[in-house]
Amino acid sequence: MRLARDVKGELARIEPARACCRRAELEGLRFQDGDAIRTLDPSTARVAMRLTAGRAITSRMDRGSGTRHHLAVPAPRRGEEWRWASAPGCDRRAFLRGVVLGSGSLSFSATGPHVEFVFRNRARARRLRRRLATSGIRVAEFKRRGRAVVYLKGREEVATLLQLTGAHGALLDFEAEQVSRDVQNRLNRLLNAEAANVNRTVHAAERQVRAIDRLDAAGRFDQLTAGLRAVADARRAHPEADLEALAAGLQLGRSAVHHRLRRLEQLAAEAERQPGRRGR
Repeated sequence: MRLARDVKGELARIEPARACCRRAELEGLRFQDGDAIRTLDPSTARVAMRLTAGRAITSRMDRGSGTRHHLAVPAPRRGEEWRWASAPGCDRRAFLRGVVLGSGSLSFSATGPHVEFVFRNRARARRLRRRLATSGIRVAEFKRRGRAVVYLKGREEVATLLQLTGAHGALLDFEAEQVSRDVQNRLNRLLNAEAANVNRTVHAAERQVRAIDRLDAAGRFDQLTAGLRAVADARRAHPEADLEALAAGLQLGRSAVHHRLRRLEQLAAEAERQPGRRGR
């Protein structure tokens, strides 16, 4: 699976052809901070410069780290306010792409995908929740260290977000990984089921052989009917065989062999309780 920065890199390489889409993407980029775009990602900063007609980038040390620098691009609003409610589908997709670039944190791990958006302003978080919901993406919200966090974890929701924002390469990788994971999980279930079947067969065979040995030790084996002796001899000769294999060798039905093996176990139990009774 691609790293999160590769997903953002793919989104940053998209250059909207229409002016309305470029404006919508810029609105998404500055959705978190209003009149400025602050990011740790160089590709996002380059998109901001392109959309703001080459405004200068400033760098500021991240207060929580001694090595990271926030890149800031001023992006003051001009003209009429952009509105989600009246925006066409292409503009809404461009806006969401800008939000992912400017505010999104993506994680793809063995436990599953995770995308979140962190806002100081809770009202912005609520607006994003509503806009994602109208785009068919279910999200949740919680509070972390005084900030509002909007997040989505479901694979279907993340795949929808990747599709809407135009990260088609990442979406293909994401779906291929999911198919591979599903195949591996199915294979593991089949192997576990087969191992459980083998264990049951082995334990049943051991129990049946012990029953036959008890009948023999009690002098009851030669008193068994011909049909029971045939099944007993086959089980002793092939202790590892399952019922299908025993039935095929004896030219009997599986249920007939199963019934006779159960009868042998019953007779062995009776032999311990009632010495001298003839097997049948």
